[in-house]
Amino acid sequence: MPNLFDLKLVFTQIPKLLEELPVTLELVFFALIISFLLGVVIALIRVANVPVLSKIAVAFVSLMRGTPIIVQLYATYFGIPIFLRYVNYYRGTEYNVNGIPGIVFAIIALGLNHSAFDSETIRSAILSVDKGQIEAGKALGMSNFQVFRRIIFPQAGEVALLPLGNSIIGLIKGTSLAFSCGVVEMTAVGKILAGRNYRYFEVYVSLGIIYWVITLVLEFIIKRLEKKVRVPKEAPELKAEELEALRKNLQTVSAARPVKEGVANGVC
Repeated sequence: MPNLFDLKLVFTQIPKLLEELPVTLELVFFALIISFLLGVVIALIRVANVPVLSKIAVAFVSLMRGTPIIVQLYATYFGIPIFLRYVNYYRGTEYNVNGIPGIVFAIIALGLNHSAFDSETIRSAILSVDKGQIEAGKALGMSNFQVFRRIIFPQAGEVALLPLGNSIIGLIKGTSLAFSCGVVEMTAVGKILAGRNYRYFEVYVSLGIIYWVITLVLEFIIKRLEKKVRVPKEAPELKAEELEALRKNLQTVSAARPVKEGVANGVC
């Protein structure tokens, strides 16, 4: 019976595939920066309902979420050079279109794609914060920045953490399509290795193991972060000494208030 599946080859190919792991991580790092920053901007524009910009943001999110990432990669890879050639022709510039590395197009496409999903996650997280808490913060004299830092951000951050973590995992898996832009990352190397011995199934099993392990590590990190940023549902119980100190502070404030009111009225 022929050797239909070579289990040994699955594991011997993993070190060769891992040689291009830094390229995959580079794609993830820069695309993540673009997606998060742009996602925050889009989310704030939509929450504030900024005229004109809000409509543009809605159209952008719909376009990015409604088209396949492979189409966006090809559109970026071929579209940006065409745009730059037009600029060179009409503006008299001399941009070296052929000198742009393929990884730049992949980073832009992946960043734009995931910014649409991140913006919806961030927007939903901000809107999940009770408006009564925001109004209470403003009633206490907090500025908009203080309200955001003390009320909105802690609660919205907790709500958005897991979905954003899932977005990062999706971004890592999305880098496997970067070979369409001429980027030699792990999947591209896998295709090259499989082309030598025609063991495509073994190569893709190896790639699956690598991506799965990376996902497990990220899931562990995200769970640890979730525990650290979790906002307690109930206030922690105060000790007897803390209660006594709080009572004395309240008595001091209550005693000082009539004096201040008397000074303001000209009594003292």
